[in-house]
Amino acid sequence: MIPPDPNAEFVAAMEDVLEVSHRPYDPERPVVCFDETSQQLIKETRVPIPQAPGRPATSDYEYERNGTANLFLMFEPRAGRRHVKVTERRTAVDSAHAVRELVDVHYPQARTIVLVQDNLNTHKPASLYEAFPPEEARRIITKLEIHYTPKHGSWLDMAETELSVLSRQCLDRRIPDQPTLTTEVGTWEINRNEAGCTVNWQFTTADARIKLRRLYPVIEPVNSAVVDH
Repeated sequence: MIPPDPNAEFVAAMEDVLEVSHRPYDPERPVVCFDETSQQLIKETRVPIPQAPGRPATSDYEYERNGTANLFLMFEPRAGRRHVKVTERRTAVDSAHAVRELVDVHYPQARTIVLVQDNLNTHKPASLYEAFPPEEARRIITKLEIHYTPKHGSWLDMAETELSVLSRQCLDRRIPDQPTLTTEVGTWEINRNEAGCTVNWQFTTADARIKLRRLYPVIEPVNSAVVDH
């Protein structure tokens, strides 16, 4: 929820992320958005009836909950490139390993990765020190330029939008276990990357200063009168 009252902290973080979102594409400094979501795993209790001519596929109304899994999404909006990493949990250590994979596997040639993410506590650089020796943690951090969305401003993270697409296109059915989930999201990732689905972020700082004007503190004029002695 966007704050109802003027909020300088929100505005400062918002304008920072908006500036990053409109930077020209630079493969040596890719802008990558990062987010995660959980997925309920659901097993069928009876074999579903497949679709047939004149008859839609049907599933029994009964099902069995089979735990949850976590999905980390790394999304480069300008390049139309994304990767989904499936894990059992969503701890600081899991997040740190996902970030190292981002740096070493997906963008090893980048000079700096401009990372946009929300301000969840597991997204802080400290998470890297919980997962790796200090030399390794520092190596990863020096490859990153991190920008945080404001509190209640996660809508500024384009990875959140891409997670909504993933949910609609891939996760809107019963998925029984983590291996199946990994296969399903892997296929979705390949298809969407091959289609080159990008995001052209339209909302600008100029738009924010008009449409979200109420969030900007009112600056009282300074009395600049000169006093003669």
